[in-house]
Amino acid sequence: MDISALATPALLVDAEAFDHNLRAMSEALRGPRLRPHVKAHKCTALAARQVAAGHVTFCCATVREMEGMAKAGLGEDLLLANEVLDARRLGDLDARVTVAVDSPETVHAAADGGVKEVLIDVNVGLPRCGCPPDEAGRLADLARSKGLEVRGVMGYEGHVVGLPERTLREQLTKDAMDKLIAAHSQVGGDVISAGGTGTYDINTWATEIQAGSYALMDTAYAHLELPFRQALFVLATVISVGQGYAVADAGLKAFGMDHGNPTVEGAEVWFVSDEHLTFAPSSPVKVGDRIRVTPAHVDPTVAYHERMHLIIGDRVTETWEVDLRGW
Repeated sequence: MDISALATPALLVDAEAFDHNLRAMSEALRGPRLRPHVKAHKCTALAARQVAAGHVTFCCATVREMEGMAKAGLGEDLLLANEVLDARRLGDLDARVTVAVDSPETVHAAADGGVKEVLIDVNVGLPRCGCPPDEAGRLADLARSKGLEVRGVMGYEGHVVGLPERTLREQLTKDAMDKLIAAHSQVGGDVISAGGTGTYDINTWATEIQAGSYALMDTAYAHLELPFRQALFVLATVISVGQGYAVADAGLKAFGMDHGNPTVEGAEVWFVSDEHLTFAPSSPVKVGDRIRVTPAHVDPTVAYHERMHLIIGDRVTETWEVDLRGW
């Protein structure tokens, strides 16, 4: 069907740009060098396309994502790159399951939940999860004493991946990875898992890169001049026109706003409220016109929507459920 038949707001994925992104990443990071992050798209149909591009290992942010990937037959090697204190739902999955741990409590939770493999999550500069580098070895010893296999370490340089100046990204990535490599020397194992879309070609220290946004992209990453194209848009309908401005029917509940306002080509976005986007178009628009709005942050934007529509031009070719939403 034509996109004019879609109820708005609707999530659109430009098929040509999406296919380009998968090809570009598979050429840059082949096979297990990339562990795509499911949190960026929360869609098993999209993950299946990543498998077709040669990437069969995945990382997830929630137990729900792990369950959905396993159910869809995409569980060859799943990493829950997040701490969890109730792992009971993970131990029974028909998949290879690895869980990040950064404390005795999360080690015990993994063992009690029937998880067999873990990575030691190390704080490499982002004040989020991860143990201090000098505690990683002791935590690995504890995990092994509980019967867990320690595959290696992970550490996310999330404070670095979005920095616009490449030379600064390079230096701070090295600083972060120095900490992770030091921890790995105490932990052992074959895996050093790190990185994201903004450092996918900079982080040569990690054995695998946890990039996710590259597949769909957003305006935050677009500023970094990466070889990936904008593939994700929100289709909205103009519902009101004022003097010098217009209003579309996509608001805070349709966009991730933590990286700023979404953008509309040829217009200035004034503000976004619950169900409205107010913008000043460079040329006149009328009530009923459809516009494509580009989100600033792909991950939370996708999570607001129940489905995404793959398009060629203005034609919908496939509709994919965002089936990994929620917890």
